[in-house]
Parts: sequence; structure tokens; C-alpha cells
Amino acid sequence: MIGYCLFDTALGRCGIAWTERGVASVQLPDTNDSVLRARLSRRCPDAHETTPPHDVKTAIDAIRLLLSGESVDLSFVTLDMTGVPEFNQRVYQAARLIRAGSTASYGDIARQLGVPGSARGVGQALGRNPFPIVVPCHRVLAADGKTGGFSAPGGVATKLRMLAIEGERLL
Repeated sequence: MIGYCLFDTALGRCGIAWTERGVASVQLPDTNDSVLRARLSRRCPDAHETTPPHDVKTAIDAIRLLLSGESVDLSFVTLDMTGVPEFNQRVYQAARLIRAGSTASYGDIARQLGVPGSARGVGQALGRNPFPIVVPCHRVLAADGKTGGFSAPGGVATKLRMLAIEGERLL
């Protein structure tokens, strides 16, 4: 079954889509529900809005807790990475190891992957992250400790807000 739903968090209304293989997309708050639905549909065109299965409900509950300031580990969430390039998958797996309240640089992840000098590629992979929050791309910074980019709605302001919720203060 392929489905999606919208849910409220302390950050705003988010969306999540899933397949039989796992969570296929997480969307951060946007201007309105129809924009969220459209973004979910781009990743899962055959999905329909429905009640999530138990494992997705558990993921939603954990995301809500994390976005309300609780220290929650989302590594239990199974991701459906169908169509995600292998390098991006490796980047996402590395980013998932960064715990709430901590950060790493794009270069740190590149070195961890054994591909030093690919910080820009790491940044591009994170800019295409279909699972924000579960793959905590907001915890990855530029080498100088500055925020770097953030492709989610709200841009760097959203990134800073998410880091602040987790207890990380920049600037």
C-alpha cells in the first residue's frame, strides 16, 4: 500500500508518504496543505491520503517529539530509498548517525564515506534529501561552522529553528 498523510508538529504541519518498503518522503511545513500534498505526490505519485500504518504512526510520533525538543533517535525508521542514487544513500546513512544537538560538516561526511574532497557532492545529495528530519540534513554545516544551505521551505531560517529546537545554537 502506498499512502501519505499530513500531521501537526511544533514546527508546523508536515507530511509523510510511505510504501510497503518504508517511509518514502517526509516534507517540512510549507505555505499550505495543498503544497505539501503536491510535494508528497511528486515523490509518490501513486499514493493516496489515508491513515498511516502502525510503523508510520510510530515514526510520526517520534518526529513530533523531536520537533518539540525531546531527544529522540529516529534511526528505527525504515526508509524506502527506491530511486535514490547509491552515493546519496551513503550520505543519508552517514547523516543519520548525527545525533540531536550535534552537527557535522559536509567535509566530515565526505571523509567518513572515504571520499575526501566530495563535500560539494555531499551538499548536493543533502539538498535532494527526500527524508528531512529522519535524515537530519539540518545538522550538516559548512566547514567554517556556518549554516550552509537548506533547500527545505523556509531555507536557512528553518534549519536554524530546527537546530535551536534540538539545543544547538549557531550565530
